[in-house]
Amino acid sequence: MKKSLMAGLFMLFVTHANALSVADLSNAEASGGLKEALTQGVGKAVSLLGSTDGFLGNKEVKIPLPDSLKKIEKGMKFMGMGKQSDELVLKMNRAAEAAVPEAKALLVDSIKKMSVADAKSILTGPNDAATQYFKKTTSTQMAAKFLPIVQKATEKVQLAETYNKYAEMGSRFGVVKKEDAKIEQYVTNKALDGLYLMIAKEEAAIRQDPVGQASNLLKKVFGAVSN
Repeated sequence: MKKSLMAGLFMLFVTHANALSVADLSNAEASGGLKEALTQGVGKAVSLLGSTDGFLGNKEVKIPLPDSLKKIEKGMKFMGMGKQSDELVLKMNRAAEAAVPEAKALLVDSIKKMSVADAKSILTGPNDAATQYFKKTTSTQMAAKFLPIVQKATEKVQLAETYNKYAEMGSRFGVVKKEDAKIEQYVTNKALDGLYLMIAKEEAAIRQDPVGQASNLLKKVFGAVSN
């Protein structure tokens, strides 16, 4: 039902936005429809990823070992360090799952601040236009929210401490990407990537199925627009 409502709201805006002027009240109502659709979409994405195994159990967003560690993972397991490797993967993904709920308020606030012009730009833009809008308006604040949560979750993991020690040195010589020089920064970046990927999937679902089963309800709610 939620998906259908989101789809219907989105389609309603698509249908009427071009026919109405920016200053028109009906246009504002249509913009509100898009905002409601996106609010439900980001809520679903956050809910999915913020639950237990939201990252760990989803191969699309599961956070792997950093490349520099992944290359020697087999050797680590051969030397009896497999448990440390597995522990770090678990902690990284649990950290992401714990951090993601912090994103909801920022995403909703970004939607509330969306102008009619922003909404039209999203509708006439590429298929991930809404996702790109969220990246532009929330990524910096979201990273700041995620980082301390991730840091707390990984700070007592021995392999994470070892990684930080050598990765920072490696970044100076270009062996390790600068943004991956700290395990907490690496996990934060991957958590953001995963969240925006799920938001993009929600956006794609709205665009691909814009009619839905709730169109009659929408006509009542947005009767002024359809008149």
